[in-house]
Amino acid sequence: MGAYILRRLALIIPTLFGIMVINFLLVQFVPGGPVEQVIANMQGQGDVTAGFAGGGEDAGRDMGDSGGDKYLGARGLPPELIEELEEQFGLNKPPLERFIDMMWNYIRFDFGESYFRKIDVTQLVLEKMPVSISLGLWSTLIAYLVSIPLGIRKAVNDGTPFDTWTSGAIIVAYAIPSFLFAIMLLVLFAGGSYFQLFPLRGLTSDNWEQLTVFGKIVDYFWHITLPVLASTIAAFATLTLLTKNSFLDEIKKAYVMTARAKGLGERKVLYGHVFRNAMLIVIAGFPAVFIGIFFGGSVLIETIFSLDGLGRLGFEAAVGRDYPVMFGTLFLFGLVGLVVNILSDLMYVMVDPRIDFEKREG
Repeated sequence: MGAYILRRLALIIPTLFGIMVINFLLVQFVPGGPVEQVIANMQGQGDVTAGFAGGGEDAGRDMGDSGGDKYLGARGLPPELIEELEEQFGLNKPPLERFIDMMWNYIRFDFGESYFRKIDVTQLVLEKMPVSISLGLWSTLIAYLVSIPLGIRKAVNDGTPFDTWTSGAIIVAYAIPSFLFAIMLLVLFAGGSYFQLFPLRGLTSDNWEQLTVFGKIVDYFWHITLPVLASTIAAFATLTLLTKNSFLDEIKKAYVMTARAKGLGERKVLYGHVFRNAMLIVIAGFPAVFIGIFFGGSVLIETIFSLDGLGRLGFEAAVGRDYPVMFGTLFLFGLVGLVVNILSDLMYVMVDPRIDFEKREG
């Protein structure tokens, strides 16, 4: 097992390198870089990307009028200013040199400074981390705590009215996008049109520092309830059906019939024999569930509930072409995702020691 883990750890390097190469190359062809952002702000045009989204003719006309200027809207600006901006953002170097410098810094976990916020990327990530960790951990925990018992009960009661109506509810839950469910929760329970039971935004109240320890705990869960519910709904539906199907497959196998024939109780058969084998596929889905909630769904959820987390930070960096933040968070997200996949393999072995990845690879 040790050799297998070392091989998997070694594969992290080329995989992460490939992710960074592909994204770096794509960025080179995307218009509206940091220099254009500064030029647009200087000329009072706001976000330069708006021109590409909605005004194709205007954008083309601006480029045509620029007389071959390197940057959109740069006509009439002193060349010295453009050179100064390029030097400030490090764009005066060839792309290959910029990429090598960036990766060398990232290997040492030096992510540089945000272009526009003038704050270290590491500090920004640490500031936003608590929000994303709260959403990811609580959503994943609740999804597993609810889905596994429910899936087992559905498998045991397969074909009964309980299985039928819970399946209907699960399908409806799966069909509802998390962002739409989040909006519905706001309308119903956050003062939108009906009840004012939960706060509309943020992770804590304004008077957080004045609260007692118990008051802070209550306040935290009061704020996190709706975002966690919105993040959990899709994962909850998927995990429940996955658990049910896994248990149904195992219940029909010969070793279960043998155990029952020996006189073992149903609970002993279910949790002493079936559970270990059926949970393997559920554990295999853990990385996808965790990463999906932690990174994927967090962008919309954080935006809707005005939570200042990593998902929102990465999205705003991509829109604003804040390359250090954008690539820094991409590097961290990719690294965490790859490590979590290795942890899932270790969980396989913990659940069933009979699994030997080294022999399988051999």
